[in-house]
Amino acid sequence: MPELPEVEVVRAGLEPAVRGATVLGVEVLDERALTRHALGAVDFERRLTGRRIRAAARRGKFLWLPLDPRDVTDADAPEAVVGHLGMSGQLLLRDSGAPRERHERIRLSIAHPDHGDLAVVFADQRTFGSLALDVLEPTPDGRAGGRGADEPLVPGQVAHIARDPLDPAFDDRAFRAALRRKRVDVKRVLLDQTVVSGVGNIYADEALWAARIHPETTASLLATRTVHRLLAEVRTVLTKALAEGGTSFDAQYVNVNGQAGYFAHSLNAYGRTGAPCPRCGTPLVRVSFTNRSSHFCPRCQKQQRSLS
Repeated sequence: MPELPEVEVVRAGLEPAVRGATVLGVEVLDERALTRHALGAVDFERRLTGRRIRAAARRGKFLWLPLDPRDVTDADAPEAVVGHLGMSGQLLLRDSGAPRERHERIRLSIAHPDHGDLAVVFADQRTFGSLALDVLEPTPDGRAGGRGADEPLVPGQVAHIARDPLDPAFDDRAFRAALRRKRVDVKRVLLDQTVVSGVGNIYADEALWAARIHPETTASLLATRTVHRLLAEVRTVLTKALAEGGTSFDAQYVNVNGQAGYFAHSLNAYGRTGAPCPRCGTPLVRVSFTNRSSHFCPRCQKQQRSLS
């Protein structure tokens, strides 16, 4: 599933093409792509056509496109198109009138004052991703809703999602306090999107390896300096992955131009079962973790039994 770097690459690619663009038309080819939009395809098409897009924003793994009101007298709450890529969703920029993409589900025809007519295509092989129109709500802390957001607003469907570690408004102190309260594996906390967003299985394994923390260490046992180290490594890993365009293991994750990321070549732990640890040479191991796997070095990442 795409994680923060992959979704941020998509957001940054969309931003110059959609900011200030007007939606000329909407084609819903498969209503399964509107599972989060309860009122269905006709409502989605009607309410979105003619709207001007204000920005491209992201919190964690969610994207949204804030919209101008439908008209100057519109007193309704502000709205946005909210997108989640699921496991295989793609948001692609194409020339106006470009041929259908394989697994295309929704197409937005847009007109940009500088870039002309374009198409924003939502394609999704496994149909776990979705688009929806949602009302924007004020953020509790009064800060911008997320990366790329201009206003202290966030879609209702995203309001329960915590800020991510690269967000300037991320609260390090609150994160440390949350870990102190959690008597579960630290990796489970990293994957809890209500505590910290955007970190999935790949980057959790990479950050824990870099911080020399066993994924099954109880979160509440981590000393303050260890939490500082972990948070620093999470940020380092996410920043590096973002610079390299994210991680692509197959054709499912691509940027808006259909290009794959190459961070997979920089992985130190994830997916490297049996390979030598880049730090000490010990063979890396893989263990089951819920319906996923954890990858770590049994020598560098000793499981903690007490505070240190």
